Amino acid sequence: MRETALREVTLGRLLDEAVEKWPDSDAVIYVDRDFRMTWKEFGTLVDDMAKGLMALGVQKGEKVAVWANNVPYWVALQFATAKIGAVLLTVNTHYRTHELEYLLRNSEAENFVTIGEFRDHDYLNTTYELIPELRGHERGFLKSAKFPHLRRVFYLGAEKHRGLYSMPEVIGMSAVVDEADYQARQDSLDPQDVVNMQYTSGTTGFPKGVQLTHSNIGNNGYWIGRNMNYTHEDRLCLAVPLFHCFGCVLGVLACVNHGVAMVILEDFDPLQVMISVEQEKCTSLYGVPTMFIATLQHKTFDKFDFSSLRTGIMAGSPCPVEVMKQVMDQMNMSEITICYGLTEASPVMTQTVIGDTLEHMTETVGQAMPEIEVKVVDPETGEECPRGVQGEVCCRGYNVMVGYYNNPEGTAEAVEQNGWLHSGDLGVMDEDGYLSITGRLKDMIIRGGENIYPREIEEFLYTMPDIQDVQVAGVPSKKFGEEVGAFVILKNGADVTPEDVQDFCRGKISRYKIPRYVAFVTEYPMTASGKIQKYKLRDLGGELFPDA
Repeated sequence: MRETALREVTLGRLLDEAVEKWPDSDAVIYVDRDFRMTWKEFGTLVDDMAKGLMALGVQKGEKVAVWANNVPYWVALQFATAKIGAVLLTVNTHYRTHELEYLLRNSEAENFVTIGEFRDHDYLNTTYELIPELRGHERGFLKSAKFPHLRRVFYLGAEKHRGLYSMPEVIGMSAVVDEADYQARQDSLDPQDVVNMQYTSGTTGFPKGVQLTHSNIGNNGYWIGRNMNYTHEDRLCLAVPLFHCFGCVLGVLACVNHGVAMVILEDFDPLQVMISVEQEKCTSLYGVPTMFIATLQHKTFDKFDFSSLRTGIMAGSPCPVEVMKQVMDQMNMSEITICYGLTEASPVMTQTVIGDTLEHMTETVGQAMPEIEVKVVDPETGEECPRGVQGEVCCRGYNVMVGYYNNPEGTAEAVEQNGWLHSGDLGVMDEDGYLSITGRLKDMIIRGGENIYPREIEEFLYTMPDIQDVQVAGVPSKKFGEEVGAFVILKNGADVTPEDVQDFCRGKISRYKIPRYVAFVTEYPMTASGKIQKYKLRDLGGELFPDA
């Protein structure tokens, strides 16, 4: 019997409870630099950072945009902003100058936090390029021509940079804030206050700022962990980006709710994942399918011990059945779960739970989470579909966003007046309430009047021995409107032709579903959170096969 009660509590209070219950247990660990903090130590760091931000003038309701990978101060900032009523605005680490400028303008962010560099990009140079006034204005008195709302810029590290406050400087300012004032700020907060803003990936159109409350993401984090039977003895290897809900909700907030140690990687690296799991005896591991594939395919995979693992989450994009089976068998993750949702839903609306059958764990995304309604509707009429009939997935409950920032039209389009959120995803629900995702409304291929759902073809092609990964998308066609295109990543050493792929399909799937075009690629265009951008594959198909 599942519990069903929701809690109305702020994220700051959730952290305080973890500190009270498990003060001396591990909270945050970075294996690559021997960084380790207990819950008590982490709680102290958060309080000092929060008071420092208060001392520098950060007010309740202000946005604090953070453009950084998973550096050690990131999670502390998540709770420091929450404790003083600020809104953490998480910025996609793949963003560049144009996208960052759009986000800072659109969000009217008063505060901006960045790092030095990440991968091949110099974040500081971009910051100075966008905000040249930083080099001349006194800190705390910034007046930016491009960003009139912007007041303060911070560096999420120890180094000092012109015009930016370093984190040690912020923490040092905590001494000037009276404890009573800090407590009064916390007491003024409501669980229904917006605490997090995330800009949707923008796979179509301009990104929109999703506003989420303490109650939205705090409760969602609890149930995600509850469905994996998390306790304070669990240890999660967290290699997904913190700027995305996968990291900061499924990861951080599930851990804080249940006292789970967070073994964090600054950036995904399959070797570092395996080292972290073995060294820290992690019991849980998160990733998108491509991360699990990269780990399974790594040349040193057989040298590592995965016996401590039991659970985790594979999410972010459809989970190939064959990959799922390998993860369960070869990585010892027999209790792995599948989550499904979207940022606007805080983000998880369905999840498999421990005890579900292998079929449910490999062929569905589970059932509705407690206190969340999920239904499948006819995209044309809006009427609920009978069980077993495909339609658009919708949900309603505590998890639905407040709305898009300064975008009432977009909000009204996504959320009905009666509270139902439209996902834009196609799915089928069975008689027991298990949901299977069959594709995106806009990903559906219409070939000469026949509706073709890419997921069905992808799952079939995964059974071809030489295929490591495959994505199916529509290729523009003068004759049929669209043709089926398969974009295939082969296993190392495989020698396969497009004709081989087509021959594999013949007699096994309908003729009109057999890929008319097959392209071999080495990677897929993705958002930073691991979602494959099918519209870019469609564009690629148009370039590769212009005579379609």
